[in-house]
Amino acid sequence: MAGSLYGSDPSSNLIQELAMADVAFVIATIAVFALVALVAKGVAKL
Repeated sequence: MAGSLYGSDPSSNLIQELAMADVAFVIATIAVFALVALVAKGVAKL
């Protein structure tokens, strides 16, 4: 039962890492669009 914490299948760990990478990419993309929107709003005030 000791190995069940991390899963006995190595591919399940890879899938979890890929899912975390996808989540990080989505968050980074949203952050970039939010930053662009703030810059655009600031430029519009000039």
